[in-house]
Amino acid sequence: MGEGLFSPLHLLLILGIALLVFGPSKLAGLGKGLGEGIRNFKSAMKDGDPNDPNNPTKKS
Repeated sequence: MGEGLFSPLHLLLILGIALLVFGPSKLAGLGKGLGEGIRNFKSAMKDGDPNDPNNPTKKS
């Protein structure tokens, strides 16, 4: 069996506790917010700093 924090049993236990604490609708909203945050972070990392004068993808 896998050891460590990310073993399937640990992940199921964490998901079950989060479901009990937040409830299904709140948990769905948290997941959506987390996904959007990660997507925005990836987009910002790909675009670089818009204030950097050496950035060729600078939007005017």
